[in-house]
Amino acid sequence: MVDNRYATALVIACVLSLLATVYLSVAIGTQHWYQYSSPTVRGEANLSELRSLYEEFMEGEFDEKTYSDTLFRLNGTTGLWWRCVFAPNTPLWYKEPDLKMELHCRSYTVPEQFTPKYKEPGNHNSGEDMIRTYLWRCQFLLPLGSLGLVVLAGLTGVLACLCRSLAPTLGIGILHLLAGLCTLATVCCYLAGMDLLHRVSVLPDKVDGSLGWSLYLALVSSPLHMMAAALLLWAARSHSQNYYRMTAYRVA
Repeated sequence: MVDNRYATALVIACVLSLLATVYLSVAIGTQHWYQYSSPTVRGEANLSELRSLYEEFMEGEFDEKTYSDTLFRLNGTTGLWWRCVFAPNTPLWYKEPDLKMELHCRSYTVPEQFTPKYKEPGNHNSGEDMIRTYLWRCQFLLPLGSLGLVVLAGLTGVLACLCRSLAPTLGIGILHLLAGLCTLATVCCYLAGMDLLHRVSVLPDKVDGSLGWSLYLALVSSPLHMMAAALLLWAARSHSQNYYRMTAYRVA
């Protein structure tokens, strides 16, 4: 038999874990981790330049300086897997007075996630920036590791339910704790990487950057996983102590 306190703790932990996993999955799959606000551009020459940047962004080869400049100047948003800009859906930008802006996105491929970063973005002769390179790779791998740990914890929990045993609860709690730490590390790596990018890049005048809601979802999922871990660890420890007491009482 399972004490009502343990059962309640396990149910709450499952709900928290489910919420955290949903939040993290949405955060990984959306592009609103960081967003830029750019001033409106007027003039045929400026619009033609932006059109060229947009075409290179959507169809050209992966280049950090090119896509960064486009994000800066076209109200871009970026995430772990996506980079997007707001642009008109017409080739004649300067001939239509009131253009309707639409969101155009392009995903990061797996090889692009492992592309080295350079001390001067776009300049391959400037030398590799090891810190930015590994921060980028960590922000890609850590959330996948977090989801993998949660899936492993869920499978272990299902097997524990089938065996009607609380013994694996300690391990499940540790897996959730590691998942929460991985998610928190993801956010830290992303923020550090963006800060270093802004230090080595020249942002245009009147361009502002802000954190997006996808990053906040990931940030919220981390403590939810940790709270679930705390409940699971408490249930495992309390059940173990109660089991040993009952065993000692029976022996006596």
